[in-house]
Amino acid sequence: MRPKEGRPVRRPSLTTLRAAGTLSATLALALTATACGSGGGDTKSGGGLAGTTVTVAGVWTGSEQKNFKKVLDAFSAKTGAKTVFVPSGDNVSTFVGSKIEGGNAPDVVLVPQVGVLAQFAKAGWLKPLSEKAAATAGGNLAPVWKNYGTVGGTFYGLYFKAAHKSTVWYAPDALEQAGVTEPKSWDELLAAGRTLADSGRPAFAVAGEDGWTLTDWFENVYLSQAGPEKYDLLARHELKWTDPSVVTALTTLAEVFEDERLVAGGAAEALRTDFPGSVEKVFGPEPKAGMVYEGDFVGGVAKDEYGKKPGEDAKFFPFPAVGGGRAPVVSGGDAAVVLKDAENAEAGMRFLEFLATPEAAEVWAGAGGFLSPNKDVRPEAYADDTARATAASLVAAGDSVRFDMSDQAPAAFGGTKGAGEWKLLQDFLRDPSDPKRTAAALEAAAAKAYGN
Repeated sequence: MRPKEGRPVRRPSLTTLRAAGTLSATLALALTATACGSGGGDTKSGGGLAGTTVTVAGVWTGSEQKNFKKVLDAFSAKTGAKTVFVPSGDNVSTFVGSKIEGGNAPDVVLVPQVGVLAQFAKAGWLKPLSEKAAATAGGNLAPVWKNYGTVGGTFYGLYFKAAHKSTVWYAPDALEQAGVTEPKSWDELLAAGRTLADSGRPAFAVAGEDGWTLTDWFENVYLSQAGPEKYDLLARHELKWTDPSVVTALTTLAEVFEDERLVAGGAAEALRTDFPGSVEKVFGPEPKAGMVYEGDFVGGVAKDEYGKKPGEDAKFFPFPAVGGGRAPVVSGGDAAVVLKDAENAEAGMRFLEFLATPEAAEVWAGAGGFLSPNKDVRPEAYADDTARATAASLVAAGDSVRFDMSDQAPAAFGGTKGAGEWKLLQDFLRDPSDPKRTAAALEAAAAKAYGN
């Protein structure tokens, strides 16, 4: 959801993002596949796929793509299959549609948006999970994850990678120099950010070039301020975006967006900053901000790209409670689906059966920048104490997790670059002076996308 460094990336994510967490224009829609290795096969552990190539598409780039390839390599070693990873770009819906139309669809797609997964299922593109994959997932995932992967009573999507999208990451030296401690409320967060700016480093690196990061800002504020019931209603568009609760959340978010002490470089620079760039502004060799809000996958990027050690020189605190609400817990995730008309759909399903096991998740867990919703993943498999604690928190949340709202929406509203919620929140970052006008624009776009 999307990281989406590529959108866990969102999204990272997602993913992505949301992480990744999904990222920038560097993700080409061309099928410039990268071979990920092959093995001779291990018949004792379920081989038998020698000579078969499984093509897997996903939003991940950079360190996330590199670490996912380790999972693909583990599958190759186990089964003898060759694997190829294809970057899908942020707009997974358009990518998959074009590949199906062209007759060269990938076998497996990692989908960072619940709404897009539902769209694919309703279009008749997906193969239901095999009995083995469904049974394995049913035993080690909280029911909420199965529900998000189910459309019309059929289980299609296996959630392999999750994101804890209620984390604010910071450079400890910056906060220490400013005499700032981890804030516990929204008001304390703004005060800490302004104190940080007064000490010489603006508060937040905001990745405004990637619209999904702005949806994550909104969702955390809205969930805490408006509460989970309204969050669920808005996610289904059973509550209009012109509702006073939305205007209130946008007004609260404007407190950050309109203050150049809080947004490094102001809106203009934020709108030129993608997600990896926002992490670099905090943890890179020339830091320009003290904090970056995004999911747990920030830690993986800081570690892989800038040599930071999560828990020591890259720390986080929970996104604080807003107003009188509770601290939010927003999640995202990437669901693996098999395209039923793909050339090697059966082998693709074997890959999903592998992804359903803790063995597959532990490959990436050891590399860092990864959380699994699988409760059977061993805590010691995670690369550091920070990831271990975050994963435990996500699993313990069980069915109380609220999935990234934009990832639940139709792609036209919640998952398309330059359109819908992504674009409108970018416009709001550029000019946050009229929350009611932005709410009205969001409602118009949502009504069109949801068809109601």
